[in-house]
Amino acid sequence: MYERLLTRRLSDPRRSVLVLGPRQVGKSTLLSSLEPDLTINLAHPGTYREYLTRPEKLADELRGMEKTARTVFIDEIQRLPALLDLLQVVLDERPERYRFLLSGSSARKLRRGQANLLPGRIHVHTLHPLLARELGDDFELERALAHGTLPGIYAEADPELRAADLRSYVDAYLREEIQAEALVRNLGGYARLLELVAASSGRILNVNALCRDAGVSYETARRYVSVLEDTLIGFRIPAWSGSDRQRLVSHPKLFLFDLGVRNALLRRPLNRSLPDERGLLLEHFVAGELYRRRGFLWPEMELYHYRTQSGVEIDFVLEVGRELWAIEVKAGRDVRRRTLRILESFARRLPRVTRSLVIFLGSRRQRIGDVEVLPLADFLAELPGGGRPAG
Repeated sequence: MYERLLTRRLSDPRRSVLVLGPRQVGKSTLLSSLEPDLTINLAHPGTYREYLTRPEKLADELRGMEKTARTVFIDEIQRLPALLDLLQVVLDERPERYRFLLSGSSARKLRRGQANLLPGRIHVHTLHPLLARELGDDFELERALAHGTLPGIYAEADPELRAADLRSYVDAYLREEIQAEALVRNLGGYARLLELVAASSGRILNVNALCRDAGVSYETARRYVSVLEDTLIGFRIPAWSGSDRQRLVSHPKLFLFDLGVRNALLRRPLNRSLPDERGLLLEHFVAGELYRRRGFLWPEMELYHYRTQSGVEIDFVLEVGRELWAIEVKAGRDVRRRTLRILESFARRLPRVTRSLVIFLGSRRQRIGDVEVLPLADFLAELPGGGRPAG
């Protein structure tokens, strides 16, 4: 089991928590490691039916717990969000008696505000695929670019089995997550759109193009993209719209949550990353490393992308308090002069820019003018929760 950085945040025995995340990111493993006294797995059909027909059973079980027993783990709480109302009563009446550990994967109802998230009573966290830091000495960039970093898949030693697991994950997601939750009616249209999203993952979100190519209406395409985000399979990086004098593109970029899932959806060869996609995959990888740090690891950071209407781009703009970081990601071992000029121009126009960075695959740090050129491992080591990955 890989040590998760979120574990330290969950270790406070005074706090009840809800951990959200896509399937197989390790929510159940993480919460089970906290050694709950009572575990209720709502993913089990029989257990689900029991609590669906008689939700008060939970109250009876709580009253029947030993006095020394306190911690209750409810897995897949989104399947019965009405139980959250019962938990609110319990926490209001006896706030020190019980600690609840809740997990949710298909989180549409929870994220859409249709469920009682117990504000002030339960802390909500999101668990993502593994960071390079969490992989430690097991981190291999080529493996992460091809197979992603879902814990169970990454840990499989046999590359062919990893590839088979990824394809099975994609099929199971479409069949179980979408059909079982009845989130969309036209599964074929959704499947086509999902492949199109995978193909454009890391690029500007163009809903008009998606609806045209998938053969669905604009409103349907917009709703399907919303389903992706609400089930935590996709995330947006908004366009930066600060006080720049340039005319800026305002559309966000949409990323799938894991590179392995993206590659499996596109039926890419899963034993390697294709040369013509290497730059996109590396940018996608860095996007994940930054996005997954938002929240408890780097609460003061906001993440954006930058593009002018004339096509000038900067991969990431980080707003850290009042400071700005401009970041370009390059999959080579050399840095082109044009990349440096774009970063230098951006910094000249905006005094808030305190760091201009190029992340590349070279082995040694450089400084060219005011631009820092960092090997990927050095950059990751500097981030909150960092530590130097191997490989």
